[in-house]
Amino acid sequence: MSEEAVEQETSELEKAQALAEDYKRKWYSVSAEYDNYRKRNAMGLSRAYADGVSEAVTKLLPVADNFGYALDSATDEKTRAGIDKVIKSFNSILSSMGIEEIPVETGDEFDESVMEAIMNFPAEDGEKTNTVKQVVKKGYRSGEKVIRFAQVSVIV
Repeated sequence: MSEEAVEQETSELEKAQALAEDYKRKWYSVSAEYDNYRKRNAMGLSRAYADGVSEAVTKLLPVADNFGYALDSATDEKTRAGIDKVIKSFNSILSSMGIEEIPVETGDEFDESVMEAIMNFPAEDGEKTNTVKQVVKKGYRSGEKVIRFAQVSVIV
């Protein structure tokens, strides 16, 4: 084989190796992009599912409120026990979905991150301002996300 033919084959080999290296870099890049796409898609699906659950629960919470009102107004002990069972069952379902009630009680300091003030009352003797006077509706959250703010009346 002549020297010229060897140089030509060496040049072609170098071109093929450079092309193979270029394809390898592109493959790594596309592979990484696909992996990122797959992760973003999984997070988007998870977020969409959580948002759907939150929306469905938000629509059911007025039913829970009505059972609470029914429990408060029931005079018959058997009726109270039946309504209490329904409330416990509903709360158990919420708990299994990762949804919990936001603990708010009369006398707690008003926290706008989990409460919504729907009424204000002027402070009377001995009452501390910026505190909850009455819990009108319970609040709920899923993890750190508030699904429904607790509706309260506040002493100002």
